[in-house]
Formats: sequence, structure tokens, C-alpha cells
Amino acid sequence: MSTLAIDIRMIGSGGIGSFISALLPHFISHYEKCLLIGSNKQAQDFILNPKVEFLECEIKTFSLKEMLFFPKGMLKKINSYDAYFTPYCNIPNGIKIPVYSTIHDIVFLDVDGLTGRLGRLARKIIYQRAINKSKEIFTVSNFSKERIQKKLKCKKALTVIYNSVPSYLSDMLNSTVEKTQKEDIILFVGNIKKHKGLSTLLKAFSLAKEKGLKSKLVIVGNKDNFRTGDEEVAAYFNKNNDNLIEFTGKISNDELKKLYEKSRVLVQPSLYEGFGMPPLEAMVCGTPAIISNIPVFKEIYGDFPVTFFHVQDFSDLAEKLIQNVEFDKETARKLASRYSYKNSAKTIMDAISKV
Repeated sequence: MSTLAIDIRMIGSGGIGSFISALLPHFISHYEKCLLIGSNKQAQDFILNPKVEFLECEIKTFSLKEMLFFPKGMLKKINSYDAYFTPYCNIPNGIKIPVYSTIHDIVFLDVDGLTGRLGRLARKIIYQRAINKSKEIFTVSNFSKERIQKKLKCKKALTVIYNSVPSYLSDMLNSTVEKTQKEDIILFVGNIKKHKGLSTLLKAFSLAKEKGLKSKLVIVGNKDNFRTGDEEVAAYFNKNNDNLIEFTGKISNDELKKLYEKSRVLVQPSLYEGFGMPPLEAMVCGTPAIISNIPVFKEIYGDFPVTFFHVQDFSDLAEKLIQNVEFDKETARKLASRYSYKNSAKTIMDAISKV
């Protein structure tokens, strides 16, 4: 196949946006022509490339218009290409060419309490719809692959394409990059959902302080947003006004990069992940990671010098927070060698070329 239509509407929206942004240069280099479907802003870095055609589309992902009433003119343009790739599991109705979609994880089906019964049902329908409409499905770990196969009884081809170092951190792999002076900061990067394990970290941090820990805990995010997330987290901040805990609010990639560089350690206390990017991002910036011993972290990071603690065991985590965790910069290069968007793009393109 020589042409590929690509949904880029999630560029700018977190991890999936970074995922498709990193894959795009490889697709554009490989195919004779690529159709980018999204907004002018999302396509701005690629739109002047002579191999790129742009289709402006402001229709929201997972909207009824996308799933039932996608414009015929847009469909005609999309269907003139050889195949269609989406970085998530949203697929406009009416696409006739082979579809390749991505299910990063099924956390809302696997973890209780993240959504109500109707929310779980809606997500299950969306996942199943993607499976039914796709020639092949991609996911980001063997753990996610096993859960999708079991929970959704997926019989379609399901291929693992690992996440990798986002582009805004790629310069950190250059050995000539000047090292930032470390500060006594414990860093948490994640959302407010219960499966991210922030309540475990807060309990561990309090216990470690009782044992002499002097570090500051920096949480990337806005404190007000945590009121609507994990109930244990909300209860903690209602009871405590800890001047050693700092919320960054919304920050840019450059600001996050600086935080990764200067932090003493990153903690990822997740109960569940499809891949889990922050430990990879931190280690690329020369910062060690303390992470929960959940299966996917064992799969992704088990061969690297991370420090594991027993998931949800705040006493174990407190002991690890007190320890001085060392880190070898060579690990960053080994991580980038194993987890490469170039390799992931090749896997996708090889799958498409089989049709």
C-alpha cells in the first residue's frame, strides 16, 4: 500500500496526542502520500510537506456525528486512500478501506470505581466496535494484549507496539546535554484517577516524614482537580495542609522536562497501567524511578534498574522513599533502544503492507 489516511484529531491531548505525533514523521517518510485528518493547528508541523494532504475536520472524537453521521465528502476523500490508521479506538462510520486502530488499555473495564455501569457499557461498546471495524488492532504492552483478548474475547489480529520517548525529551539522549543540578524532590506525574495510586504515595510520604524524610513532594497537576478524583486523596487534603507538598498546576512540556531533570526520584505507585510513561520519561532525564510491582511494570521495566515496591503497600514505599536511589545514565540509552517509535511505526507499516 502506498497511501495512508491518519486521524490526528487527538494531537495536543495527552499521551495519545504524543503517540501519534511521534509516529507521523515515520509514516510520512514511508508512504507516497499521507492524508492528515484534523485541525490546521494539529497539522501545522507537517502540512507543508509535499507528501502530505490535509483534510480539515473539527468533528469531536467519539461523538454521535463521528460514529453515525460522518460527512460524505470527508468519507469520499478518506476512502480514496489505501488504508486508515487511528491512534485510538474511535472510527468514523462509513470508512470502506482497511482500518487499523489502537486500544491502549481497558482500565475502565478492569478497575472498579472509575466509572458507573453505563460508562463501562459505553466503553465496552466502543472497544467492541473498534475490534469489529478493524483489520488489525494495536496495543502498547503484552499485558494490555492479554486483557483485551480475555475481557473483550478479541479474536482479531492484535499486535504490541510499545510506547517510547516523546519528542520533547529526545535531546536528553545526547551525552553532551548539560546535567541539571538535582534537588530534594520526589515527583509524581499522573492523573487523579484511583488506579494511579496517589493515595498510597501520600500515606508513604507521611510515614517517611515521621522517619526523618526532608524531601518535597511535587505533584504535577492542579490541587482543585484532585477533589473530584480518588476519595482517599480528597480526604487527605481536606485533613492536611502540608507545606512539603506542592502542586504545579498545568505545565508545559518544557516545564515538565525541567522537573524530571532536577527531581531526586520519580514515584509511580499505579495499581494498573497499559504501559506507564512517566518512569521511562524520568529515566531518560537521568532520574531514577520507584514503581509498583504490577505486571505491566515488570514487563516494561523489569530489565532496568528501577526500584519496585509492593503495590498499595505504603510502608514498603515509605522505606524506599528514605533510601538513596542511584541511577546510571547509560540506562537511558538502553531504554531508548528498546522502546522506539521508529520500531513501532515499522511494526504498524508492516502489518498494513500485508493487506
